[in-house]
Amino acid sequence: MSKKHLEHIEFHRIRPRIRIESNLSPSQLSQKVKNNLRDQNKIEGKVLPNFVTIYPVKEDQHYWSPQLTITIEETENGSLIRGLYGPKPSVWTMFIFFYSFIGFATMIVALIGLSFLSLDKDASILWLVPVLIILFFSLYLVAYLGQKFGHKQMIYLHHFMEECLGHRIDAD
Repeated sequence: MSKKHLEHIEFHRIRPRIRIESNLSPSQLSQKVKNNLRDQNKIEGKVLPNFVTIYPVKEDQHYWSPQLTITIEETENGSLIRGLYGPKPSVWTMFIFFYSFIGFATMIVALIGLSFLSLDKDASILWLVPVLIILFFSLYLVAYLGQKFGHKQMIYLHHFMEECLGHRIDAD
């Protein structure tokens, strides 16, 4: 696999996924990842039975650093590997909280404004709805830009998994 290929991988989604089948057993795959992690100086991780999380070393991490969470399921022919690229759980939780808060606030403001409007009262509170919608899309833009800041590290994690499995992986 050439480095040029890796530089051109596009991760269009906020949390790209991988899904691949391997003829190795889950324990063999876990051991292979453990061995490759020992040889790395840019990636560290936690390997549990049927579950792996890899991420950049602490010195290279920043707020937008990604991690790759992998589950390994045993199948008749070996293993099914599912991976999810994303931010640290605390970052993801914060974004979900803000999305939920803005969505709930938009709903409440719209309900109050429409109630006032139906009662022929001043419904100027409805001006907050477009502001909250803009805030919602701004938050989405911040998350997208954050993904761009962590893109090189995501490519490095992807390359590491390709080395562990011995072949190319396409991300959805």
